Amino acid sequence: MSDIKSKLLDKTATLGVVGLGYVGLPLAVEKAKAGFTTIGFDVQKSKVDMVNAGKNYIGDVVNEDLEEIVRSGLLSATTDFSQVASADCVCICVPTPLDEHQQPDISYVKASAESIVPYMHKDMLVILESTTYPGTTEELLKPILEKSGLKCGEDFHLAFSPERVDPGNLIYKTKNTPKVVGGITPECTDVAAALYEAILEAPIHRVSSPAVAEMEKILENTYRNINIGLVNELAILSNKMGINFWEVVDAAKSKPYGFQAFYPGPGLGGHCIPLDPYYLSWKAREYGFHTTMIESSMMINDKMPEYCAQRAGKILNRFRKALNGSRILVLGVAYKQDIDDYRESPAIHVIHELEKEGAEVVYFDPFVSEYTEHGVVKKGEPELTLDLIGDSDLIVITTAHTNVDYEFVQKHAKAIFDTKNVMKNIKSRDNIELL
Repeated sequence: MSDIKSKLLDKTATLGVVGLGYVGLPLAVEKAKAGFTTIGFDVQKSKVDMVNAGKNYIGDVVNEDLEEIVRSGLLSATTDFSQVASADCVCICVPTPLDEHQQPDISYVKASAESIVPYMHKDMLVILESTTYPGTTEELLKPILEKSGLKCGEDFHLAFSPERVDPGNLIYKTKNTPKVVGGITPECTDVAAALYEAILEAPIHRVSSPAVAEMEKILENTYRNINIGLVNELAILSNKMGINFWEVVDAAKSKPYGFQAFYPGPGLGGHCIPLDPYYLSWKAREYGFHTTMIESSMMINDKMPEYCAQRAGKILNRFRKALNGSRILVLGVAYKQDIDDYRESPAIHVIHELEKEGAEVVYFDPFVSEYTEHGVVKKGEPELTLDLIGDSDLIVITTAHTNVDYEFVQKHAKAIFDTKNVMKNIKSRDNIELL
């Protein structure tokens, strides 16, 4: 048995996590809670300082858990990558955004790997968790890490294990979500699986290579992207036909097999579903292949904020109001309900489209008091008051937060455009229009 597997079994291994965001911090916390000495690495000193003070900034982390493991010395954070030298395992959990040309930006992964190289040692385990295109681990990461003079599969272990974080999910967290692991060699896979078996309460699914694991993550989110694109397109058609598409979906899901319900909305948000298909379509071009179905769904979903703005204009027209100069209240800028994460939020794109047409847009979100887009900070309204509702020509609901009094909103609003069907149980519907 390798030294690192022995250390993982008896929990004497020191574990590192590069990137202390929505993926990295919950993972670091679970490692420390499992009894491992854990070091978190991040280039942002503000995050490092908060972790070392036991102050939580991620919704899926329990405040008391973070305070306890920091106090006990099991978790610490640093901007000093030389401390990688004391780690037996390093998981890379950094962002993989798209650039301005909608192409993968792997610079954070590359920079993280280059920061690790000078401090690598024999029998070390490196795992990439950041979502990326198939081939990243073998084609990009492996050559960089081998600049250390160590040979992958012989001197150190390398694997890919996709993150499956679902912010705000009350059932599945980092601890109990099944893990997929694919290593460069079978031994790499075994060592990486041993790490997750030591910290998680979930099955570990081994695959034959990092590329399989990378493609698996792309499949998960592309599956959702395509199905959401389908229902968005049918929602647009149903509106033209005068059919309530939400009722259509509810009827279809009464079938106990062969159908999974997806719902329309103002677009796609979060770090994975809107981005992952772009990774695959970009990589596919290397093989002269066009992902036609995937690209079609992306086009539909990317157009939804503009479509929602157009629908808002049509609603205002019925009141002899132009979109230009109208006051619109947007309810919710988080990308999904009951969280404070607004990455890639379609609501922000809806606001942008409305403002492009000359509307005066304000927003209220009980979880997001302000957001930053292209370096500009936009502050939300502090309270959902009678005056705020009554002074608005139109209210557009873009996030289905459960702690908003929608009956109060319906009672006092002139007109409501509900893109999430969050008002489905309200009986008085004269001023409500659905997406």
